[in-house]
Amino acid sequence: MESILIKKGTVIPCDGRRQVLKNTDVLIQDGKIAQIGEVKQKADIEIDARQKAVLPGLINAHTHLAMVLFRGVADDMELIEWLEQKIWPMELHLTADHVYWGAMLGCLEMIKSGTTCFADQYFFMDRVAKAVKESGIRGVLSYGIIELGDPERRKSEIVKGTELVQKFHGKANGRILTMYGPHAPYTCSKECLLEVKELARKHNVGIHIHVSESEGDIKNTIEFQGERPIKFLEQIGFLGPEVLAAHCVKVNDEEMRILKQRNVKIAHNPVSNLKLASGIAPIARYLREGITVGIGTDGAASNNNLDMFEEMKICSLIAKVRENNPTVVNTWETLEMATIGGAKALRLENEIGSIEVGKKADIILVNLRSAHLAPMHDVVSHLVYAANGGDVSDVICDGQIIMKDRQVLTMDESLVLSRAQEMAMDLVERAG
Repeated sequence: MESILIKKGTVIPCDGRRQVLKNTDVLIQDGKIAQIGEVKQKADIEIDARQKAVLPGLINAHTHLAMVLFRGVADDMELIEWLEQKIWPMELHLTADHVYWGAMLGCLEMIKSGTTCFADQYFFMDRVAKAVKESGIRGVLSYGIIELGDPERRKSEIVKGTELVQKFHGKANGRILTMYGPHAPYTCSKECLLEVKELARKHNVGIHIHVSESEGDIKNTIEFQGERPIKFLEQIGFLGPEVLAAHCVKVNDEEMRILKQRNVKIAHNPVSNLKLASGIAPIARYLREGITVGIGTDGAASNNNLDMFEEMKICSLIAKVRENNPTVVNTWETLEMATIGGAKALRLENEIGSIEVGKKADIILVNLRSAHLAPMHDVVSHLVYAANGGDVSDVICDGQIIMKDRQVLTMDESLVLSRAQEMAMDLVERAG
């Protein structure tokens, strides 16, 4: 593996010390960060990082990657109607090829906007794993289990979830990891959730689940389970530190205490929650309570992009509106949620999420020489409030350069765009 020397960049390590290291070098050897500071030795590849910010690759803590194929086909609807009238009927016609090319397009979009790791829950996940392997990105994948209380369906769905874990966990030099993915408490029975809990413990993987996304979500859970989502999950002994709970928008004081007590990790999806009018999650309070929060985009059907820079800005702004306080969820807190916070949410904080010696080299470079990033007063402020995914110039994942000067090296961009367009049109035609 070639060594890489990033020279004289503005390094933001996101290591908890909230430092900005100017004119700093980063040496990468054998896929890991070997030195930070002034590096005098040569490397196989040198990258001039003057006029650039160097920061950990962004971590998208919750998405449905192949749903990029649905971008723009189901807008301006309420969550439950959006699911039942548009999304689920279209998903009935999904094939493995649809998901593969959708995942390839999603990987391309994420690489070009600085995301190096994502947590995904969807279908045909072997095809998503193939896209992750080929694109060079890092993915934590789960099969979306929906059994609606049907014992026969439960059996087949859990088999699919387990096959993914057994076949793909740790593949692609560790870039592919897995979780179990029960969709939600209103689509999975108590028996299903308890079986998933036990299997996740057996295979030592996490659990990725939607929780308390909207009032409709809570209403449906009460009708199906007899209790609000978090209270129900607590009663059956489901919650724990291995649980990644997407959304957690509609949460009362008792539920907040449960999430904290059980060390549940939260994936906050601000843009999707706004677009579906699900509400604004109490992120400032989660942070005050010491609850781990990562940021996700959700699927592109409800966002409509995978740009984590946009997500950071909206995350900070809506938290201020909810609290009626412009000081909460500041720029450092927001950047940390998108980097080391996301790593903690996926239980990967010892491997990725910050620029520290010994960690895997998932690093992005952001071009600071742009009109919308001038003048330069505060680089962290600019990254959160002014930058966008198009400012990312270079992306390194697992010690490999996968984008150089905006050119993705691991994918044929033109082919991916054309094939994804074909797949999207085919899917719409199949679904009528």
